[in-house]
Amino acid sequence: MSQESSSLSFLPGSSVGSSAAALYARETAGYQARLAKSIELLRHAAAAYGPALIQSTSLGAEDMVITDLIARHGLGIAVATLDTGKLHAETLALIPQIEARLGLQVAVFKPVEEQVVHFVRTSGERAMYESLALRKACCALRKLEPLSRMLAGRTAWITGLRREQSLNRADVPFSEPDGQGRIKLNVLAEWSWADVWHYIETNGVPYNALHDQFMPSIGCEPCTRAIAVGEDFRAGRWWWENDGAKECGLHKSHSPAQAGDSQAEADGHSVSAQANFGSAEVKDADASGRSQDENAKECGLHKAHLNEALNSGAHA
Repeated sequence: MSQESSSLSFLPGSSVGSSAAALYARETAGYQARLAKSIELLRHAAAAYGPALIQSTSLGAEDMVITDLIARHGLGIAVATLDTGKLHAETLALIPQIEARLGLQVAVFKPVEEQVVHFVRTSGERAMYESLALRKACCALRKLEPLSRMLAGRTAWITGLRREQSLNRADVPFSEPDGQGRIKLNVLAEWSWADVWHYIETNGVPYNALHDQFMPSIGCEPCTRAIAVGEDFRAGRWWWENDGAKECGLHKSHSPAQAGDSQAEADGHSVSAQANFGSAEVKDADASGRSQDENAKECGLHKAHLNEALNSGAHA
């Protein structure tokens, strides 16, 4: 994956205050073929897995494209999301928009309230900033446990992973086992950021307003910020930890190839999905306190061994 292909840059004629669609949307060579392939993959999955298939949406730009494809082509695939209790209001606002504009019901899975109350009482509201162990425990509580309920009884699930998102995801396949007996389908694996926004713009797909505020990757509110000039695509996630494989853990694998990728990042060879924005248009990045092991930047959501992630969080 080249740095050029993974960079976020201004388009000719864009200006301060431009929307994400205005900045990034453009039709590139092969777009129609990539779109057709994604539709074909979704159709095949719907036929093969039926009601045992679900889209697990983060409500990010990629997932909004997939949800729109499901609705537009009448595929009958269930859609669900996680409400961690720490999401931005702009993120949650997409749920009624999906239901009203796309005609799809979105199942919402939340963490167990009693567990959240206990965690906050014992560790504090800002626990994620205190230590890596507490941050991972928070992710396990708010994401992994409800995800396990979302996927119960399912044999396949759909994600918005793309190879261009980070070096850690450069080899994302269209289909892979998730380590729990299910198949994980990454139907936009070969799409570019330009593809995503071209689809959103041409089809009027609703999207998170925070994307217009230089947040390409959006998670929980305490763990997401706008990216600054020259920063990686996922630099706004868990920014107080070292840069690198910025994953919450849901999509983490344990292959030797990925271990090599992590070492390359440690050696300063990470592929940067840079945001070449004017300095007046982005928030300053706070580089202080980046001392934690970068490979630990996982919450478990895309980790191949979900039980392992849940257990590690439970013992934090």
